[in-house]
This record gives sequence, structure tokens and C-alpha cells, in this order.
Amino acid sequence: MPGPHDLFVRYTFGQPERAAAELRAVLPPGVVSQVDWSTLRRESGSVVDPELRETQSDLLFSARLRGGRALLFYVLLEHQSSVNRWMALRMLRYVVRQLEHWRKANPESEKLPVVIPLVMYHGPEGTWSAPRRMEELFDLPDEEDEREAWRAFVPRFKYLLDDLTTERAAALMARSGPPMARLAWLVLRYGRTGELADRLPEWTALLAQVHATPDGTENLLVAIRYLIWIGDKRSRQATGQVLHSVMDARQAEVLMRSYGEQLMDRGERRGHIQARAESVLMLLTERGILVDEQSRQRILECKDLSILNQWFHRAVKATHLRQVLLSSGP
Repeated sequence: MPGPHDLFVRYTFGQPERAAAELRAVLPPGVVSQVDWSTLRRESGSVVDPELRETQSDLLFSARLRGGRALLFYVLLEHQSSVNRWMALRMLRYVVRQLEHWRKANPESEKLPVVIPLVMYHGPEGTWSAPRRMEELFDLPDEEDEREAWRAFVPRFKYLLDDLTTERAAALMARSGPPMARLAWLVLRYGRTGELADRLPEWTALLAQVHATPDGTENLLVAIRYLIWIGDKRSRQATGQVLHSVMDARQAEVLMRSYGEQLMDRGERRGHIQARAESVLMLLTERGILVDEQSRQRILECKDLSILNQWFHRAVKATHLRQVLLSSGP
């Protein structure tokens, strides 16, 4: 089941105009000037590994260069708190999969399109520090002249990075793009920090701009829902105050009340998830299957009810723990 980060990102940046704003903010100016942005459209074809679906979202777009050549953009947004050292390898794998898919769909073409990979990161603990070049992951000689000779035998691949954790609010606010894109950058940057409640009043004018757009009410609802889901009590109070500043009191009250009910539903869902995790452990104990501490924590920390149900049904007939947890889970 998609989490709040995934839903918010896909809604916001799945729309070509807002995706273009993100891409234009990160791509080199020379590349930006060569893309015919009016041709940008979203493509199907998610390739994120199933076990990582709670830590990242992916989006694929196609466009044309001004000379007519095809171009693909693969955008991956990381939600997880820890930096993944092997992201260059993972992104290379995703790009190869997209190229294989494109080649099957275009058998007459003698050339492959360029795929530009972008990682947008908003983890709450620290900036992005993983290597961005594939060649940095290989064990090459320390001497520069020898390293250069060996580089000819390893993939030369680099992904773009938009590390929101390093950006100041003023810089994100100054980026070019629709109001909803600028609000999303700010929300992703500060949503899981202790600064959110204090920052929200500074965004009142931007929230009003979002509300004033043709789809403003729907966009604002999505943003507010995300803020309520990820924020603490102070943040929810600040959200309510800001809402009263950008819409009439009745609308604001309806919004906050409806999402208050959603929070209660979320609490109920969490209860179901916790109970199911405990039932998996109880069943394993009754069947005499030894559960080590790491596996126990993995089960208890799983937030995907469908995976927990899968583990429970496997545990009914399992004789060893690996039969329950093999190739599944977060």
C-alpha cells in the first residue's frame, strides 16, 4: 500500500508541468535549452524494487529534443533516512531496464534514447553523501595514472542529484515553477524536521497562490493531507491556522475535521498492523520456529499489512523461518 510520501510525490510531480520545474531546476542549462518541454509527458513503467516501495517513488517521463530525438527522464525520489551508498549501481540497473523496455517497443530503431537519471532526496537525517558516479564504486588502483587506464573497463555513469536537505527555504521558494511545485519542495524539505510548525506561517502567501490556481482547492487538500499525516501536534495546529488565512473559516474547519477523522483511521490501521505482526510472531512460536532478534524486529517494524498477511499464511505451514521471510518484506 502506498505511503503518504509516495502518494504526495506522485500526485505533485507526476504532472508534467511540475515535473518540468523539478528537471529544469537540476539539469545543466545547456541541456535545458535543448529540450522541447512542450513534449514532456509521463510514461508508464515503474521499475522500483518491490521491497523498496516504502522508501522511494519513481516516475518516468519522455520528451523530444529540439532536433526531434527522443529523450527519457527517470526520476527517483528517496524517502528513507539513511543514504544508500549503492545508489549509482541501482540507478544504472533501472536505466538499463528502461532501455531494454524501449528497445522492445521500438524494434526498428538503430539507436537508443538518452536516459537522464535524477535522484531527489529529502531524508530527515543528514545530507546525501553516496557516490554519484558508477566508477567510484569499483576497487581501482590508488595511483592516478593506473586508475585512468582501468577506468576504460568500468561503466562511466552518473546520476543527477537534487538534495533538498541542503537547500534553504528562500532558494526553494525562488525556484521557477508552478506554486504547487514550490510548495512541495518546501514541504518535502521541512516536513519531517522540528522546524515545520515554525515554517508554515512563512508559506501563507504561497499556500494562497496554490489555492488560487485552477485546481487549487484539490492541490491544497493534497498538501494539507500530507502535512497532517507527517506532522506533530504543533504542526497540525499551525496548519489549521494557516488554512484559516487562505480560505474561509467554514472550508478550513471542514478540511481539518475530515483529516482529523483520517488520522483516527490511520491510528486504527496502525493497530491492525501491530496486531498482525504480533500474530505472526505468536504463530511462529507455537510452531516451535526459532526467531532471531533481527528477524523479530523486521516483523514488528513492517508497515505493509499485505506483507504481514503473506508472512502469516506462510507461517501456517512453515518449518523454518526462511520459508516465511524469503524474498519478501521491507
